Formats: sequence, structure tokens, C-alpha cells
Amino acid sequence: MRGTAAEDPGAATAPGGALLVVGDVVTDIVARHRGPLAPSTDTASAIRTLPGGAGANVACWAARQGDVEVRMLGRVGADAAAWHERELVACGVRPRLVVDAQAPTGTVICLVDTGAAAERTFLTDSGAALRFDPEDWSDELLDGVARLHLSGYLLFSEPSRALVEVALAAARARGVPVSLDPASAGFLVELGVDRFLALVEGIDVLLPSRDEACLLTGLPDPADAAAKLSRHVPLVVAKQGADGALVARSGTVLAHVPALPATPTDTTGAGDAFTGAFLAALLTGTAPEEAAREGCRAGAMAVERVGGRPPAVSA
Repeated sequence: MRGTAAEDPGAATAPGGALLVVGDVVTDIVARHRGPLAPSTDTASAIRTLPGGAGANVACWAARQGDVEVRMLGRVGADAAAWHERELVACGVRPRLVVDAQAPTGTVICLVDTGAAAERTFLTDSGAALRFDPEDWSDELLDGVARLHLSGYLLFSEPSRALVEVALAAARARGVPVSLDPASAGFLVELGVDRFLALVEGIDVLLPSRDEACLLTGLPDPADAAAKLSRHVPLVVAKQGADGALVARSGTVLAHVPALPATPTDTTGAGDAFTGAFLAALLTGTAPEEAAREGCRAGAMAVERVGGRPPAVSA
């Protein structure tokens, strides 16, 4: 997948082109508790059921920027399809949800410690989200699309890996640049670093977290890791949480973009917020370093909210 994307993967694409996100749409059950969980008894918590999924969150934060059309291809169970469609539309996203007749919508239990860092732990049942297959794809999905973004969760099952292969081939044929967020350091360990790097061969933009960048390279320093990854992927933007973001290209870190001050409430979806705002900014012609600043702004907003989504457009 090269052409114009190889020359500058962060360059502006055709005016009016849409962002197509392909990835997971899941139901988040967010339980916010203070201090350690108490085994064999009760732990007082504030619990909410919210729409989530890394791919869907990215789409919603991209749409929040207001200047780009955002489309979403996801796979859900019949149990929650209508609700998820309404929630995506409310955030300004144009969804195309494949309804799985056999598996329920994926569910993630997010355990959030309400201490100063608001760190979270995920218990994940991906359900229908990992049952994507090539039949869910149509090349017509790329009509009018200027950028394609793939959630890394697609790489963690055989059927959805096959979908990724088909989508990448279609994007290559049309010269549409492709970005990918590795999604989960834990699942990356299970998949294997070498296998992951082979599967993402030919993408244009990689957006790993600090832990994912270090895992993928075996390097302890995130700047070194981002630089090394950018020898394999034209543009690497490594998300560093409270330390901002690193922008790397051709083996060199070009910028360290600082984070914005924020008081964390729930860090769920902060990386998705960064990715969505970053990609939306690229679509409007913004250079990667400034697009990363937009990502940091969105990330700061995200950590001050419960759940992984921005407010609905009508809110």
C-alpha cells in the first residue's frame, strides 16, 4: 500500500473524503471503586452500562471534531444492535453494523480505581466483535473514503484477520492510507510480536501505546521504540498518556507533544480519543505534529469523563 501514502502518510487526502473505521463495538460495564478490591465480600462501587469498543470510540471522537464524515463498520449481536446504532448516530457517526445471529454483543467489564491515576483493568468477552469475516466486507465501503482505520482487536481472531487482509488489499488498490491501533498489550503477547508485525505489513500509520511500542520492539525506552517502529511503518505516533505523544518517521522521533493538564476520573478510552481526534485532524490537512496536539486535547477530555465516548452531539 504505497502511492501518495508512502510519500507522506500524514498528508492531507482528497477534500471531503470520509474516515472509515472498522473494528469492535461492545458494551462497557464500568465499575468505579476506591482502593483494592475486597476478595470474598463486597466492594462498594459506582456502576454504569455504557457503549464502548476501541473502534467505535475512535469513530465517535473523530466525529466530534465536526469537520469530517465518519463511518463505522462493526459486528454486534441482536441483543444490543439497535441501542449501539442509536448511540453511534447520536455521536455523529454513520454506522453499518452486521448483526450476528449466533453470538451476543461483546462485553467489557472496566474496573476503575478512583484513586488519583484512575487506572483501569479490563475483563473482556469480545463476543460478536471477533466474528468478523471477509463476507462482512464490501469494496463499496471505500467509496468516498480518504482514510481507513483498523482496530487492532481485529487481529486477535482468525476470521477477523482474514477481513483485515481483504480490507488492506482493497485500500491498496484505491490508494487509501490505512492506520491501525494495536489495541491491547495483553493480546499482543498472545498473538506474538513477529506475527503482529507481519500482519500489519503495508499500513501507513501505527498508533501504539507506550507499552505496546516497547513490547513490539523489545526496547525499554518509548522514544527508542517509536523510532525503531518507524523504520517499518512510515508514520508512528506513540501515545504516552500523561507524558503526551511521540511522532516518529524514518527511524527518528520528530516531535514530543506534551499532554494537557487533566484531573483523571476514568482513563478508559483515552487512547481511542487521541486516535480519533488525530485522524480527524489529518483528514482536514493538519500536519502530524499538530494532529497529535489535537489528540492530546481529546485524551485530556476523555480522562475527565466516565466511559470511552465523548458527549453525544445532541448533549
